[in-house]
Amino acid sequence: MLRQNRRLFAIFLIVFIDLLGFGLILPLLPYYAETFGATDFQVGLLVAVYAAAQFIATPILGRLSDRVGRRPVLLISIAGNLVGFVILALARSLGVLFLARILAGFTGGNISVAQAYISDVTDARNRARGLGLIGAAFGLGFIIGPALGGVLSQWGFAVPAVGAAALSLLNFILVVAWLPESLTHQARREAQARPPLTLKAMLAALRQPLVGPLLHTRFFFALAFSTFQTIFALYALRRFNLGPRETGYILTYVGVLSVLVQGVAVGKLTQRFSERALILAATALMALSLLGWAWAPSVPLLLVILAPTALSGGVLNTVINSAISKVVAPTDVGGTLGIASALEALTRILSPAAGSLLLEQFGPWAPGLVSGVLLLWLTTYVWRYVYRTAAVPQGVAVRSESSPQLERLSD
Repeated sequence: MLRQNRRLFAIFLIVFIDLLGFGLILPLLPYYAETFGATDFQVGLLVAVYAAAQFIATPILGRLSDRVGRRPVLLISIAGNLVGFVILALARSLGVLFLARILAGFTGGNISVAQAYISDVTDARNRARGLGLIGAAFGLGFIIGPALGGVLSQWGFAVPAVGAAALSLLNFILVVAWLPESLTHQARREAQARPPLTLKAMLAALRQPLVGPLLHTRFFFALAFSTFQTIFALYALRRFNLGPRETGYILTYVGVLSVLVQGVAVGKLTQRFSERALILAATALMALSLLGWAWAPSVPLLLVILAPTALSGGVLNTVINSAISKVVAPTDVGGTLGIASALEALTRILSPAAGSLLLEQFGPWAPGLVSGVLLLWLTTYVWRYVYRTAAVPQGVAVRSESSPQLERLSD
């Protein structure tokens, strides 16, 4: 138990530092790009290319970690992040800025590798709690990073990039010094015997009877939740005439609640309720929360509505990864979690355009209404294909190496 807790703490620290570096520069990118004469469209494209690169690279990194081990892939991705931040700090043109963000996107999709590491070192009972720690580290990085980046930016926009590069270097040292490999030689040999992950295999995963519904749920939930996240600042301005400071305070409030949910509440909830029940409840609660967000009459009531939004988002984003890890063979965990992360990255490409278009054409209520209705439908889908699906005893996926479902993941 002590050894497991040490590994969990190491992964928590690594993910936290990784996201702290990411959060340092994310809010400053539009201002940095404007110093090179970027248009609004180019600023939006700068955000989109990062998500697009993650969409491509995340399942590849996850699958590669199944074949060569989690530790080497973490080291490669952190080194790539370091180089990307250095290029960002040295950028003297908009083209170099795009190069830096594309490189960071390709190498920054290591969250699925960290999740796979947690799956390796935890049993079924404690997996959701372990994955919740990653979510908490993720949230803390986003809460602290932007504030720290704002402080450093007073000396120039390149300074936060230098700080992010220094954090990546620290992260690299931590992995080398603290983090042992979690995947056994046997598991790596079995994964190496399978073909690399292909687009055909990714599409096949969406059609599988156990993991497919979970991946579909992950995608549509993330699409609705990402619409809330990416359009909220514009919503707050149009609906309540809030400035950046007030909006930042509200988002920090949501972030703190999400960290508490993932770091504390998820572990307790999974001890009392099944993961399938939690996925269903979180989807239904998020649907109601987004509908409430659409028609919130005042800021105080908005804060009340955002509490269940943070609760349902924190629970589902943690529990669904735990559920996915239990219905595939150990040799497929990294690749499948990579697919889940890639689908989430895809929503970050689609949701800003869709949400802003809805708000512009119909009003501030429209993104919340459409997202809420989408999740009401998703609740019925989860009821039919996730909640009512017969539970698979832990270890069946591991033992059933000849299962057609498991084999198709490597087609």
